[in-house]
Amino acid sequence: KRIENLMSKYKPESEISKLNHLGKLKVSSDTYYVLKKAGEFWRLSDGAFDITTGPLLDLWGFTHKRYRMPSAEKIKNTLSLVGFDKIIFNDTDETVKFKIQGMEIDLGGIAKGYAVDCAIKKLKEKGISSCLINAGGQIYCLGDNFGKPWNVAIKNPRGNSVVDYLKLKNRSAATSGDYEQYFIKAKQRYSHIFNPKTGYPADSDIVAVTVVAQDGLTADALSTSIFVLGKTRGQELAKKFPAVK
Repeated sequence: KRIENLMSKYKPESEISKLNHLGKLKVSSDTYYVLKKAGEFWRLSDGAFDITTGPLLDLWGFTHKRYRMPSAEKIKNTLSLVGFDKIIFNDTDETVKFKIQGMEIDLGGIAKGYAVDCAIKKLKEKGISSCLINAGGQIYCLGDNFGKPWNVAIKNPRGNSVVDYLKLKNRSAATSGDYEQYFIKAKQRYSHIFNPKTGYPADSDIVAVTVVAQDGLTADALSTSIFVLGKTRGQELAKKFPAVK
């Protein structure tokens, strides 16, 4: 809850909401850390993972679930506000500033994973050695389940069946897919995960991707990145993380 109150753009008093409104803000160490980590994934994914796609989510109606098909001109204009390289960081006092007025950050692809990591850290500090956290599909399996690995189901993205099971111990799993938030227009599905290069929802021939990593932040950010990149380039990115599956 603490991390959500810092990083959710849907909460008016959050640091991200204030940063989006003001264009410059001295943020907490938690928020600064996540923003800097987002920059690492932006660089490693060649720009596929980009937290500055907020204006695109607004333009297409995903922010308030009033979906619409914007014109190519509006998409082009909005793209001028997108790009992680348009954020200025001051490590001395942890101040974050936008280069262009109207920019907007959305941490939907990384903050939930970090929140789960923080929760696991707190539980460990209290002596908990075995638990499973499920934060809306963002999973962390701490220890084992009465001597056996935790059993995590992977849902069929086009139905209610289960396509596979993961056997996890001290690992996080995150799924990104086109089946949770989307709209259909002229038989075409448009999901809430955007390609920051095109300004359109990602169209990489991936319906869903599940990533297993040592921490929630990495699993969260990589699942989003791979969904945008597609299977081949996504697998190349995953190879940069030895513990990732």
